Amino acid sequence: MRIDIITALPALLDSYFNESILKRARAKGLAEVHVHDLRAYSEDKHKRVDDYPFGGGAGMVMSIAPVHKAISHLQAERHYEEVIYMSPDGALLDQPMVNRMSTLGNLILLCGHYKGVDERVREHLITMEVSIGNYVLSGGELPAAVLSDALIRLVPGVLGDETSALSDSFQDGLVAPPAYTRPEVYGEWRVPEVLMSGHAAKIEEWRHQQSVQRTRQRRPELLDGMDQ
Repeated sequence: MRIDIITALPALLDSYFNESILKRARAKGLAEVHVHDLRAYSEDKHKRVDDYPFGGGAGMVMSIAPVHKAISHLQAERHYEEVIYMSPDGALLDQPMVNRMSTLGNLILLCGHYKGVDERVREHLITMEVSIGNYVLSGGELPAAVLSDALIRLVPGVLGDETSALSDSFQDGLVAPPAYTRPEVYGEWRVPEVLMSGHAAKIEEWRHQQSVQRTRQRRPELLDGMDQ
C-alpha cells in the first residue's frame, strides 16, 4: 500500500510515521507513506496556499491552484484508486470502511486547513471525503495520520501476529473484551480463572460474552439490528 499525504504543514506528520508499527511497516517495505509539502506547488512568492473567501467572512480558504498542481503531479506518476479529502463533513470513518479501503493500492490524502478548501477541489478533484468524528480540528493532518494508521496495520505482515487485527474492537461489530497479562495475582486482584484454564473454546466463549456485555454497556448503538 502507498499513501501520499498532501499538507501545508508536513512537519506535523514526521514523528508519527517514524515510530513503532508504522516505522517497521515502512522499513520492511510493506507500506509506503510520502508526505508532500503543498507550499512546494505554490507560485506565490511567499509560498502562500490560502486566500480570502469570496463574499467575505472570517478565516482563509485553501487555494485551488497549488492543490490541483500537487494532485496532478502525483497522478502523472501512478494511478490512485482514491483521492481523499479529510473533512469533518465527510463519511464517518469506521472499521468496515477501513477494511474495504485496506485492499486498495495507492491513495492520496489531502489535509484541509484554515476554513477548508476551495469547493472546486471537492467538486472536481476529490473522489472520497472522510471524517474521523463529529468535531472540528485545526487541520486534516491528525485525521490523515489516523486513517493511515488504521489502514497500514491491516496490511499482511505489518503486525507480528497475523490474527491480532482480527480481534480488534469493531472487527465483528463489538468492542474488544478485557485483556490481562502477568502477574496472575496482583494484591487482591486476580485474573479471571477461565483465562488460566487452557480451554480454548471456553476462553473464546467468555471473550465473546464479555464483548457483547461491554458493547451493551458502552456502545449500545452498535448492537442495533445485530443478532446476538
